[in-house]
Amino acid sequence: MALILMIETATEVCSVALALDRQLISLRETSKGNSHSANVAVFIDEILKESNKTPKDLDAVAVSKGPGSYTGLRIGVSSAKGFSYGLTIPLISIETLKAMTYGVLMINNITDENALFCPMIDARRMEVYSAFYNSNLLQIREVKADIVDETIYLEYLEKHAVYFFGNGSEKCKDILLKHPNAHFIENIQLSSTYMIELAEEKYKLQEFENAAYFEPFYLKDFIAAKPVVKGLY
Repeated sequence: MALILMIETATEVCSVALALDRQLISLRETSKGNSHSANVAVFIDEILKESNKTPKDLDAVAVSKGPGSYTGLRIGVSSAKGFSYGLTIPLISIETLKAMTYGVLMINNITDENALFCPMIDARRMEVYSAFYNSNLLQIREVKADIVDETIYLEYLEKHAVYFFGNGSEKCKDILLKHPNAHFIENIQLSSTYMIELAEEKYKLQEFENAAYFEPFYLKDFIAAKPVVKGLY
């Protein structure tokens, strides 16, 4: 039986969960963005106290590895590495888009075994981070940063019903819904609860990261916006 701390900060959602032997025992999460740095430590402290546990009781810590928000990923991974390194416990990384797809499969009764699932994370403008999975959670296409237009994903839509979801899917709906095989699942947000089964499986297989060298999967390099200096022309 493993007690695993889950940390999800890849998008606007800040979610922290504690699970024992695949069972959720405590959860804290909010979808109010730009507050991860303030919330992560507080949420962890609250769920440990609520569960009558201490950090020393943890067997492992799991973190959503990306892609997603550059700042959010850095906060989540830094917190997870701190627990792993400080407590000498394993660090487990979970693919963010895979966890989102697991959540969709868990809460939706989709019986079409030929269907594909495309999680989307907003990457600004008409760009999304996406991948394709089948109903057995096997990755059919690798994670990419896609610019969505009327021709994208046709190779999948011509052969499969494709379910799109995530915070990047809404802005693509008007374009993709023109194809009869395109379907949208609304109100799907990331949650640390979607990581539980995946983290437990990696724990049993001892698929751990090196806490000293592990970095998030940013997919794209971070580009800082140039500051606007008033009075200069």
